[in-house]
Amino acid sequence: MKKTFILSLVTLTFLSATQPQNSAEIMKDALAQMEAIANQVIDVNKSIVKKIPVTPLDINSSASDFTLGKYGTFKFEKMNDNVYVMHGPVVGPNKENRGFMNNPAIVESKNGLIIVDPGGNYNVGKKILAEVEKISKKPIIAVFNTHKHGDHWFANKAITEKYPNVNIYAHPNMIKVSKEGEAEIWYGILSRGTGNLEGTKEFAYPTKALNHLDEIEIDGQIFSVGHPDVAHTNTDLIIFHKNSKTLFLGDNLMKGRLGSFDESSSVFGNIELLEKIKSDTNLTLYVPGHGFSGTKNETIDPFLSYLNVLAIEGQKAYDDDLESYEVKEEVKKKLSWMTEWDAFEKNMPSHLNKIMIEMGERELNAEDDEE
Repeated sequence: MKKTFILSLVTLTFLSATQPQNSAEIMKDALAQMEAIANQVIDVNKSIVKKIPVTPLDINSSASDFTLGKYGTFKFEKMNDNVYVMHGPVVGPNKENRGFMNNPAIVESKNGLIIVDPGGNYNVGKKILAEVEKISKKPIIAVFNTHKHGDHWFANKAITEKYPNVNIYAHPNMIKVSKEGEAEIWYGILSRGTGNLEGTKEFAYPTKALNHLDEIEIDGQIFSVGHPDVAHTNTDLIIFHKNSKTLFLGDNLMKGRLGSFDESSSVFGNIELLEKIKSDTNLTLYVPGHGFSGTKNETIDPFLSYLNVLAIEGQKAYDDDLESYEVKEEVKKKLSWMTEWDAFEKNMPSHLNKIMIEMGERELNAEDDEE
């Protein structure tokens, strides 16, 4: 059985459906649908990829002290009813961004603040906390971590230092693998890249597990969470804030940069997830893990069309018994509208290779099913 992602304005649920058998005909139909979707949005992407897709409702008037060289100054922007987002630099970790690269968010309740993905290290966390306090002096009463990658959650340490009893929520897979070594791996990556990890240990791991379909109320704010079977990683939570009709997608969605897929990821799974969210939701705000937030189409379409192009071109190469490196330049031409995305040159070829590996795995599984 396979879970499919369904959201409405007031509920978050996954419906079970029998997974169709893999076959050449089913793959052909799926690729035809992907190609239609990709063709519909590529022309739009050419015009929107370089501009900020949404105007905040209200920009806090207090000057920010959080400045990162050529990347400029960062502060929280009010995006809708009681949700604020600080959009980090749309680049990978480096010395100048000091390890700040994600989108920390605040949900304000009557008596406190709920934080989603506070940032990538203790020192960044201190800066972000100072900006939080310009929005409200209310205490932080809860934190959500969307997945295992340290650039999203290492700043937990700064929050727990000030609020030692705060509950930090994550999927149980995220908590497990982080404690078993994933945190150390990311510590090494971010330390080498930024030189700004001092104070981040001991890690402030999440303290409360949330499972697929759990709903939680925090000071009158209602959150529903979904755990995709496999998409960006197998540790992700997608967080739906019902009060403001906001969806936090973590790194299942990016805009302006390309992250990595690892052994727990699925490019096909990521495509299926985003297509379901597009078809079954119409919310006020969609917040990616990296890049600017906005309405549904302007936020989801660029990354989804990218993944669909990989699927279409990867299948052609697979059918012609070609390796991914043999077609990467041709694929790059199909993606000319996004070549300025951060890490495109590095990660696009590896993404193409991964989806072609998945094609091979699907073919083998289909053969096993026929026996």
